[in-house]
Amino acid sequence: MKKKMLSALVCVAMVSSLLVGCKDTSTTNDTTSEQTSEKTEEATEEEVSQDGGKVYYLNYKPEVEEVWNEIAEKYTTETGVEVKVVTAASGTYEEVLKSEIAKEDAPTLFQVNGPIGYSRWKDYCKNLEDSELYTSLADQSIAVKGSDGTGVYGIPYTVESYGIIYNAAIMNKYFETEGAIVKSAEEINNFDTLKQVVEDMTAKKDALEIQGVFASTSLLTGEDWRWQTHLANLPIYYEYKAKNVTDLAEVEFTYGDNFKNIFDLYINNSCTKPGLLGSKTVTDSMAEFALGQVAMVQNGNWAWGQISGVEGNLVKEEDIKFLPIYVGAEGEESQGLCTGTENFWCINSKASEADQKATEDFANWLISSDTGKDYMVNQLGNAAPFTTFGEDEKPTDPLAKEMFRYMDAGKTSVSWNFTTFPSQTFKDDFGAALLEYANGNMTWDEVAELFISEWASEKAAVTE
Repeated sequence: MKKKMLSALVCVAMVSSLLVGCKDTSTTNDTTSEQTSEKTEEATEEEVSQDGGKVYYLNYKPEVEEVWNEIAEKYTTETGVEVKVVTAASGTYEEVLKSEIAKEDAPTLFQVNGPIGYSRWKDYCKNLEDSELYTSLADQSIAVKGSDGTGVYGIPYTVESYGIIYNAAIMNKYFETEGAIVKSAEEINNFDTLKQVVEDMTAKKDALEIQGVFASTSLLTGEDWRWQTHLANLPIYYEYKAKNVTDLAEVEFTYGDNFKNIFDLYINNSCTKPGLLGSKTVTDSMAEFALGQVAMVQNGNWAWGQISGVEGNLVKEEDIKFLPIYVGAEGEESQGLCTGTENFWCINSKASEADQKATEDFANWLISSDTGKDYMVNQLGNAAPFTTFGEDEKPTDPLAKEMFRYMDAGKTSVSWNFTTFPSQTFKDDFGAALLEYANGNMTWDEVAELFISEWASEKAAVTE
């Protein structure tokens, strides 16, 4: 990833003007026919001018629903163009999109998570090769291209990072305890050290006035994406890297035990016992962190709003920091955060031309106007990969600063390979298996076997 990739949400847009069907102009003579035709053309032009099109955005992220509703209202007030926002509940986006896309009033702007998502929705994705959205990308190689490498069908609207968020105030308190494993967070640069520190902190949790080192590992159905997707990215990243590939029809889950390393560390050093994790949500875990009940939580730079928005938040902005997710892989001492995107906006090619144009105008407003860019950076917290954003238009929240700090430090970012995961079904089934493992109802070997077999079967289903 390029160091200068900024963050920003790109609301994607739709193109052209509505073509209105002509009336029946059959007459008994050519003159009447010509006159009727001329009147019909005039009427068509008038109808087109009166219908500027509308925007329907199907939002992927529930945590920014209120911001998107405000953006829609602001844009409509400024331009008179109707903007409708519908937000899918966590873990239901594909299901909602499948339902909505079949309707007459379908989304004009939606998102896919990368090449796999595009292959599923390619019949609805407009070629954006000539769009301002594509030409404004700082790195056009990160756009989703057609299977033959031609055409542009998905535009990334933000670059994000995730890792282990920690409370520096609690960590500093630990560093001062007798027999502390390390004296600074900078000394934690591999799994072995992280494990020793976490287990020592668990032993001293009463002195540190915390309920556990890690926030709850949310394994409630639909709330488990941090583990079945984000954490699962690590073993796939290292397997791809070892095999020098960017995708595989079948995986060996070579680094499955590395996943187990960090997952076990999470669930065994949490404020919630493993058997109760099936009732926990992401909101629960972020509140635990915000209220100072725990020292660490795995999440991304987008989580700042969730932390700061908790009533009674006790974590100071300057104390919110990132650690990479260490799993015990060789060379991880130089590892950075997991950085990339699965947020690619697509324009509905089956929407009317007027609605496509209205949507494109809306998206261009977001990445070029002062108001739009302010929403993108300061309220949506996106690092937008567009040349329309200057160096002074980066998000300034603490987690975004940490993201850029790791980029600027020259650490090796862990790429987002979960965009190649076979399907949502694969992820959901893996998440369910993780819950069964945490509950003691499945062995790790059984979980690994499911990962390998379902990867192969779901990949085969996608390519059929």
